Amino acid sequence: MIKVYCYSRCSTCKKALKWLDEKGIAHEDLDIKTAHPDEKTLRSLYNLSGLPLKRFFNTNGIPYREMGLSKKLPDMTEDEQLALLATDGMLVKRPLLIGDGFVLTGFKEEEWAQKLL
Repeated sequence: MIKVYCYSRCSTCKKALKWLDEKGIAHEDLDIKTAHPDEKTLRSLYNLSGLPLKRFFNTNGIPYREMGLSKKLPDMTEDEQLALLATDGMLVKRPLLIGDGFVLTGFKEEEWAQKLL
């Protein structure tokens, strides 16, 4: 079964979960704010994804902007970035979809359909 880290007040997450339900795709929902992935899990997901680490950051979120991460991330190591991501689920791009052998960040219907249908 796929896992989806979401935030209940996020409209994109709601849209993604509705899409999954409409397609009849079973999924486990995890609250990214209260049950966010730890550093070890994030490292594993990052390595599995093949995506740039920046794609794991919620660049539109308030914590990202308040911390000035757009200026700080380029000078941080991967280890530092992963440790930072693990401190606050609201820093993580959502929804975060974890399937059998793949990870997707954000909701792009075409991308999800390619992996799930």
